[in-house]
Amino acid sequence: MTVEAGALRRLGSDPLRLALLAIRLGPVLILLLLVVIMSMLSPAFLTMLNLGNVLAQSAVIAVLAIGQLLVILTRGIDLSVGSTLALASVTGALVYSAAPSGPVVVLAMLATGMAVGAINGMGYVLGRLPHPFIITLATLSAARGLALWLSGGQPQQGMPEIVQMMGSGSAGWLPYSAFLVAAVALAVVLLTTRMVWGRWIYAVGGNPEGARRTAIPVDRVVISVYVLSGLAAGIAAIVTSGRLNAGSPTFGDLAELDSIAAVVIGGASFLGGRGGVGNALVGALMIGIIRNGMNLLDVDAFLQPIVIGVVIVMAVESDVVRGRLESRFRITQAARS
Repeated sequence: MTVEAGALRRLGSDPLRLALLAIRLGPVLILLLLVVIMSMLSPAFLTMLNLGNVLAQSAVIAVLAIGQLLVILTRGIDLSVGSTLALASVTGALVYSAAPSGPVVVLAMLATGMAVGAINGMGYVLGRLPHPFIITLATLSAARGLALWLSGGQPQQGMPEIVQMMGSGSAGWLPYSAFLVAAVALAVVLLTTRMVWGRWIYAVGGNPEGARRTAIPVDRVVISVYVLSGLAAGIAAIVTSGRLNAGSPTFGDLAELDSIAAVVIGGASFLGGRGGVGNALVGALMIGIIRNGMNLLDVDAFLQPIVIGVVIVMAVESDVVRGRLESRFRITQAARS
């Protein structure tokens, strides 16, 4: 290869490298752009009180998105998280009415979420279903119906003080729910980056057959991510119930779509094996900021789903473009070497 040819190849690859970096940082850049735009459109946006509101409103989506991320990393999907949230909240309220103990109520809500997650995971794996869409769609309906039946279709008032504190308490302008989100995020980061189990999740999502050939317990890994997604729904139920001091069968309506949207907007891939907790948090904050900004600007609430839908399409398209750029970059690197 001549010196001139090598120089041309380097010049050709640098714009590609920059474009690839821009696509990868796209969600973060969009988040920063949203913050700048909203601060210009509404003076109230960057006030401490409103930033606290954004964090509080985004907390439930963020927790659900972290659980959903683990499922999507394995090429799966969990459509039941919204209904699981509702069932866990009703269970907590009923337990509180029978045994008014904060720790018992919290454990009951978390156990409910994990139970639904275990049903999803085992139903998918042991039932040899073609896709988790089927079992999680079934539990979406079943969990919501069970919540309606247990509550008689009515909200059940009353939650212990610890639940109310996590849902509506704050340290100044900073809500306690933000600390809960940070704790959940840190735990999942440690699990996925410091433990073999976390590497197994990425391996299963990246190449399921290859993971089986290397003796990775694929079935157990898949079941575990659905259990953790259910646990995240139980944690989200604590936040939601604490904010409203009640358990209701209508809680979490369409929350599954918000959690999926947050993960996708954040840059994770439906093809599995790519994404991180930061992706989920960025996506959740973007959704929270968009909704908060539209409320501040007094935009019709019916337009919010349209805006979120457009953002999702843009995020998915950027994922497609990113995949193509990565392929071109690998080809260019191979040619240079």
